[in-house]
Amino acid sequence: MFSPTNTLTGWSTSASAPDGHRAHAATPAAYDIGLLLLRLVLGLTMAAHGGQKLFGWFGGGGVDGTGAFFTSSGYPAGKAFAVVAGLTETVGGLGLALGLLTPLMGAAVVGTMVNAIAVKGTGSFFAPAGIEYELLLTTAAAALALTGPGRIAVDRFLPFLRTHRLAYGATAVALGLVTAAVILLLRN
Repeated sequence: MFSPTNTLTGWSTSASAPDGHRAHAATPAAYDIGLLLLRLVLGLTMAAHGGQKLFGWFGGGGVDGTGAFFTSSGYPAGKAFAVVAGLTETVGGLGLALGLLTPLMGAAVVGTMVNAIAVKGTGSFFAPAGIEYELLLTTAAAALALTGPGRIAVDRFLPFLRTHRLAYGATAVALGLVTAAVILLLRN
């Protein structure tokens, strides 16, 4: 029988599992470092995508090129949606990297990536024409919104987010999905 002693995992690290093996749980530091790595890679990747849309960095189209793509994809006011998408990716990505307002930043990335999946279509799962990359980014952002950023994050210093609550993450992900749905309804 497991005895709850570890506040992070809820299980004793010295208890034996029913099959006689010791229960395994990562240390809190391992969780924090793993979440930090995920946040940095996802966040900086999304911020770079936003930089492509806003400034034409890294071979991106900038507002004009991205706006033309958005218009051809059925969005009204393509340039305005390019700015919104670019800002959402940049701010959401940097927020995730810093662990700042993590549930909301994760939701921002989820909403943007749901639109990316819808625009790309679901004709194929695997690259080069598939949605596997976009789906991975969406899922990682949702996972961070739900789990929280770990202790190596700015959220640790915000009183209302110091202890992450699953309800915050679930509400934020729902908000991101609703926002994505509204934006998709605006598409022609």
